[in-house]
Amino acid sequence: MTTTTTDHPLIELQGVTQRFTGVTAVADVSLAVRPGQVLCLLGHNGAGKSTLIKILSGVYTPTEGTLSIDGEPVTLGGPREALDRGIATVHQGAGTVPLMSVARNFFLGAEPTRGRGLFRRFDAATAGRIALQEIQQLGIRRIRDADQLVGTMSGGERQALVIARALHFGARVLILDEPTSALGVREAEIVLQAVESARDRGVGVVLITHQAHHALRVGDHFAVLAHGRLVASFARGEMEAAEVIDLMAGGTVMEELERKQA
Repeated sequence: MTTTTTDHPLIELQGVTQRFTGVTAVADVSLAVRPGQVLCLLGHNGAGKSTLIKILSGVYTPTEGTLSIDGEPVTLGGPREALDRGIATVHQGAGTVPLMSVARNFFLGAEPTRGRGLFRRFDAATAGRIALQEIQQLGIRRIRDADQLVGTMSGGERQALVIARALHFGARVLILDEPTSALGVREAEIVLQAVESARDRGVGVVLITHQAHHALRVGDHFAVLAHGRLVASFARGEMEAAEVIDLMAGGTVMEELERKQA
């Protein structure tokens, strides 16, 4: 397995704090997403992961701290601007229309057409060819019919389709929110394979997951949140698997780290 990580972050948070009325959701968090790297964002429910996703994807503007893209501090005007800058977010179970085909879903809102003027129509052949090509470039060979209704596909296949679509339309940072949640072993494997393929193409991936074995399978770097604070940040190989699992479960390793930071 090869990666193409560099020292130059695609997107970076420096000292980011997000406050709402009477509540600090995240406090003084710094992390970076680099090309060809899978950053696993871990923590309990309520740890602040969802807030960080919304900051990275332009939903929230941080109360304090800096969001930088390609080394340039920016203020994102919303998810559309984030997407225009190559930051795509994929939520579990979202992003597809079950009663439409693979090809239609792949080009949803950006369909290729043929003909001119009033005679322009959807170019089904081109859409189908590109959709299958992009999906199969992720190593997903089970999807062979571009006319197949997405509602007949498995959860893993749907996630792979959405990931392939994001990459086709220029995603450089791919934020995946619990992509393997509620999936069986075989379906989760499809998603993890797509994550590895995206990473190998130089994309920076942020993987939010509660599944320890999935994080350990594909992660290059790990960031653990608790109560809105970053309590641990480490690269693959810097912690034993048992320690990572203990951290994710809020066990003795997490308790020791929190005591040190108190």
